[in-house]
Amino acid sequence: MGDSSVDLSVDEKKLLLKMDLRILPTLCIVYLMAFIDRVNIGNAQLFSLSKDLHLDTNQYNIALAVFFVSYIAFEIPANIIMKRVKPHLFMSASMFAFGLLVMVQGFVQNFGGLVTTRFLMGFAEAGIFPGCFYLMSMWYKREESQRRFSFFVCGATFAGAFGGLLATGIGHMNGIRGYNAWRWIFILEGLATCILSIVAFFAVTDFPENASWLTETERIFAVQRLVDDQGTSNIEQRISLSSVVQSLTDPKTLTAGLMYFGPTMSGYSLAYFIPTIVSSYGYTPIQSQLHSVPPWAAAFGFAMVIAYLSDKTQKRFGFLLFSFLIALTGVITLFTLHHNKYAQYAALCLYTMGVFTAVPLLICWYIMNLEGHKDRAVGSAWQIGFGNMAGLISTFAFPAKDKPTYRLGYSLGIGLLSMSLAASILYYFLCRMENRKRGPGEKKLTL
Repeated sequence: MGDSSVDLSVDEKKLLLKMDLRILPTLCIVYLMAFIDRVNIGNAQLFSLSKDLHLDTNQYNIALAVFFVSYIAFEIPANIIMKRVKPHLFMSASMFAFGLLVMVQGFVQNFGGLVTTRFLMGFAEAGIFPGCFYLMSMWYKREESQRRFSFFVCGATFAGAFGGLLATGIGHMNGIRGYNAWRWIFILEGLATCILSIVAFFAVTDFPENASWLTETERIFAVQRLVDDQGTSNIEQRISLSSVVQSLTDPKTLTAGLMYFGPTMSGYSLAYFIPTIVSSYGYTPIQSQLHSVPPWAAAFGFAMVIAYLSDKTQKRFGFLLFSFLIALTGVITLFTLHHNKYAQYAALCLYTMGVFTAVPLLICWYIMNLEGHKDRAVGSAWQIGFGNMAGLISTFAFPAKDKPTYRLGYSLGIGLLSMSLAASILYYFLCRMENRKRGPGEKKLTL
């Protein structure tokens, strides 16, 4: 280590394992439940949600979209609040709130009730995804981060697969106590989230400087190894409006939002509409839920292989470029091929693999190139908040009238992924320019 005051008797590998076992499983479960509760409306839709609530197509899409209005607006404030009140309290409270709202969603009787609960869910979930990345970035060195970030994002792929399996099982509860299956999906999954939020209060960790499960020596060591890798964290620094503006005016920050925009639109489209897309291949609702699982499983395996190679080589751009090309290959095939359901299904797997591998790569690349609590709290929330504006687009990308070709959704995927690919190339050159300006003793940005 770079500081002789640090007790070098701490075994870094054992400490890293201790961190992994404490940090990653709990954050994955928190996000798994958030993601399931956000997108289970897609599973519910297959079980007559729109029919029971007398929704037309536009009303269903509006119910999807309104979530993102409050979600985007609260991203940056949520990260600032989390820093002040400590992650374990913030995460568990948010989790209980959105779990309760999902349960309430199971009892709504009309469009107004559905829209209201979706809007409030946006506020409750806003801090979870960027907050998890912010927290992880304050624990891991750059050379360790990609595998952890990818494993965490793959919680979303598990949510897609697990959500489909859950919905398949809950679908058999149709009619129990007079409730249709879609209501049971919301009630049971929301209840599970509320129960797990109590566990999260005790299990979610805080920042290294105040983590109670580390010894004093381990805390000093954990903080110092990050200082050596990334610079001082400045945990005591308050985040003011001027500091937020300063962070947001960096050209790399603006570019990072564009990088995330395309994969986010595609990612949410897949999360919301994979069961619907698969059903257009001629499967029953139950078969469609089951066939929605393999694309997520393929995405998990591919993402983890790429993450391992990225950490091993300490390179991000080349692997991100490859992921974009895989995603584009899949979505272009879906756009052009409409008469072979097996080829379409394979292309859907490629599309999912490329998108959900690109997402953690570009988030990790950007966030781990930032220094300190202020820039990471603001930067992570900005990138994810800006990108989530694409979530609004995704909710209208696959209208029922486009079945089975879904040309609007696939053409949007092609266009926005291409834009994000161009933004990633720009970010690469901005990082190279920044590295040229830095002196011999200064830390270089990862390329």
